[in-house]
Amino acid sequence: MAIGDIIVGIDIGTSKVSTFVGEVNNFNQIEIICSTSSKCAALQKGIIVDEEALSLAIAKTIKEVEEISNLTINSAYTIIPGKHITIVQNSIVKEAKDKLAGIQVRDVASAIIQVRDIEIPEDKELIDIVPDKFILEDGKTVEDPVGKFSSNFTLTAQIILAEKDYMKQLKSVFRKAGIEIDGIVPTALAERNLVLDTNELSDNVMILDIGAGNTEIGVFNGSSFIYTNTIALGGDNITSDIAYVLGISTEEADKLKRQYGLALKSFIDNDNNIVLNTCKDENNKNKTIKSSDLVEIIEARIEEIFTLVNKDITSHGVKTNINNVILTGEGIVNINKSDMAGKIILNIPVKISTGRLISTVKSTYRVGYALVRYIAARPYAKTVSSSIGTKTETSVFKIIMEKIKDFFYS
Repeated sequence: MAIGDIIVGIDIGTSKVSTFVGEVNNFNQIEIICSTSSKCAALQKGIIVDEEALSLAIAKTIKEVEEISNLTINSAYTIIPGKHITIVQNSIVKEAKDKLAGIQVRDVASAIIQVRDIEIPEDKELIDIVPDKFILEDGKTVEDPVGKFSSNFTLTAQIILAEKDYMKQLKSVFRKAGIEIDGIVPTALAERNLVLDTNELSDNVMILDIGAGNTEIGVFNGSSFIYTNTIALGGDNITSDIAYVLGISTEEADKLKRQYGLALKSFIDNDNNIVLNTCKDENNKNKTIKSSDLVEIIEARIEEIFTLVNKDITSHGVKTNINNVILTGEGIVNINKSDMAGKIILNIPVKISTGRLISTVKSTYRVGYALVRYIAARPYAKTVSSSIGTKTETSVFKIIMEKIKDFFYS
């Protein structure tokens, strides 16, 4: 990363759009400049259902950021749900151009460009290249091969492909908002370095981000990103269940979920009475239920979420690789014993994320912050800064492939 680079990250969620702006400081850390969000329900089940509403929400957050920061924002990075992503594993052997001088930056950059040379299906397009491992000719794996004396090296990488139809929509939305897309990153990949602790970064783990309307799955074998998907259920579904079953308002249902949130009925200590304040039953305005009745509703939906996740990772053949599951997301972390519920259904150890940096930013902006940090840490990047300042007269939207080329030295 380059000191002084300003990076803008936009998180498009089910219930809101959040924009986060950070700057790389003298210690090569991200310094928060500002963040803002706007309610928006234009993304449902990982699909854009209202382009106009989404573009307006993005434009609104950008305007607020510009007013707070006195910056002019021309471009930003954004995330993409796992359901629209295909990960292709690829590797190449690269000869060092000058064997006496050791491996040079240009050798690595050339390898990164070459490793993307795969057959891409007609309905997909390449959005990113993630360098994973560098293996020297003696078999030693190194994090950075530059300067190592080896006549060749093997690069393994993940080639990230996205559905063309979704990309077309996303480009249209950002174009309407007057913002250029710098790059697009799968949610789970952006979050990895934020929600995992040091030991987990080298483990075979699954990140489960249970948000308002979606659950994002990300499976990693050590540093290798091997699978991602989206389950179209989240915390809002729990709220809706409570409101429907008890016949109360969504607002009261959400309040009860937060106040009595428990994922397993068997862990109830005191089965207290709860008086419902917004009951729609004309004949029972002061209806009283037991807390166990409420927890039973919560438990049923959480069980369904974990069951669908279990079915997905099993059917795609990645479950056997997972040693631990890391749970995060606004839709689940405030519900006690959700990790226990996950462990019972998945039959894998589950824990709430304890990543060292996860508490450094409000949950509303966590994905945006994770995105900015991920971009700032890109290896071998020529520049990662978003376009800040006076708008140029060039096209508002650059082709994604051209941007990828700019990520690396040539």
